[in-house]
Formats: sequence, C-alpha cells, structure tokens
Amino acid sequence: MNQNNSPKHWGVPQNTDAPATKIGTLSLPPQPKMGSGFPTLLRKELMRFWKVGFQTIAAPVLTALMYLLIFAHVLEGRVTVYDSVPYTAFLIPGLMMMSMLQNAFANPSSSLIQSRITGNLVFILLPPLSHREIFAAYLLASIARGVCVGLCVWLVSLFFVSLPVAKPLWVLVFAVMSCGIMGTLGLIAGLWSEKFDQLAAFQNFLIMPATFLSGVFYSIHSLPPFWQTVSHWNPLLYTIDGFRYGFFAASDISPWFSLTVVASVFVALCLISLRLLASGYKLRN
Repeated sequence: MNQNNSPKHWGVPQNTDAPATKIGTLSLPPQPKMGSGFPTLLRKELMRFWKVGFQTIAAPVLTALMYLLIFAHVLEGRVTVYDSVPYTAFLIPGLMMMSMLQNAFANPSSSLIQSRITGNLVFILLPPLSHREIFAAYLLASIARGVCVGLCVWLVSLFFVSLPVAKPLWVLVFAVMSCGIMGTLGLIAGLWSEKFDQLAAFQNFLIMPATFLSGVFYSIHSLPPFWQTVSHWNPLLYTIDGFRYGFFAASDISPWFSLTVVASVFVALCLISLRLLASGYKLRN
C-alpha cells in the first residue's frame, strides 16, 4: 500500500515524517503521536476547587479573619514580638501560612479519597499518564490553591493593618515550598486513606497539632523549654518562621536554616510520593 494514498482522518494529525509500519508484506500508515494527559488532569484539579470557590477559598479566608479579630482583640498590646512589630501584624503571616498549609493538604487528599469512594479512580490510570505527570498535576494544583488562599487572606487583612513585604522573594519561596510540602503530604494521605474516617484522623492527629505547635499565634521563645524543643522538631515551624522573615526581615530562626529544612522535607516527601505512585500503591487494587 502506498503511504501517500493512505486515508486521512478528520481531527487526527498526520505525521508524514514517521516511517510506515510493516507487517509481512502489508505497509501500514504511521500512527499519530498521542499527547499527554497531564494538562487535562491539571485542569481538572484546578477547576475542581475553582468551581466551588466559595467553599474552597472564601471559607478559609473567613476562618482566618475570625482568628485575626479574636486574637488581635485579646492579645494586642499584651504580647511583644520582634521588638517593634505589633502583634496584629505578626499574626497575619502566621494565619496566611496556616490557611495555605491546610488548603494545600486538602486539595489532593480530598480529590483522591472522593475518586476512590465513587469508584472513578481507575480513570486516572487509563489515560497516557506517567506517575511523574500524575504527581506534578496534583502538586501544582495544591500549590495554586494554597497560594490563592494565602493571597486572599493577605488582601483582606490590609483593611485592618498595613503589612508591607520586606523581602518578596523569601515570601514567594516559602509560600510555594510550604504548599508543596503539604500538597505532597496530602497526596500520600489520599493514597493511604480508604475512607473519610482515616483521612480525618490524619488531619486531626497530625496536621492540626503540628500547625498549632508551629508558632502561628506566638513566638516560640515565649514557650517553656520542653515545648520549644518539641517545636524545633516540627517542620511546619520553619515554614512559618521563614515566611514571616519575608515580611519583617526578622525571625526566631535563621531563614537559611529554615530554607534548608523546608527544602529537605519537600524533597523527601516528593521521593516518597513518586515511589508510591510508581508502585501503584492502593491504586491498582
């Protein structure tokens, strides 16, 4: 069969440079190269939280605003941090990071557990998707949701106190990497959990205690020695402390040390997630 006389198909790109496939004496036309399913999965995860923005963006902003109003009213003028920083201004970056961490974790974990419960998790395995592309799609969507929530919290807080950014690059780096940590952890939790109760236990016994021991509402130097030691083993402490450094150019811990810890934890969780996805952990059962 002559390659030039091969039938054309509407909507299918013709790759005339690829050699024809021969089966015995029969010569078949070259097969079109199919694209990756990564953009589709990424768009699906982005639209998943964007379509219900009142629940996924507005609700966390309202929660952070309530924390701000209550704690600022009670502790303003009674707690001194960084010498010249008012407590309300000190509190806002912590609330921003807390909201970002919780929402970055919720995005992939809730998506995977809902897909597992409804029985459509198998559709992730059918398209031409590698484990790296699946990981990248969930990770980028979780970072996008976390950063979007944090930005909204910051914009709303400007109505209460002026909060200039002293070092924007540090703010951006810690925001992206911190959301990446929780997005990857949410992916691991979503793979491990088989029902909502297990995911809720993951959040209640790991995420919430780690968040409240990370210095969201206070400087760790105000804690007793025992709890200071415990807090230093909490990776979320370094995400919040480094994030605050970007606003005030002051922190409890060296920002370079915080960056090292955050980057190390992020890389370790990424390797674990990629390994689980590559092995099909609880995806092919």
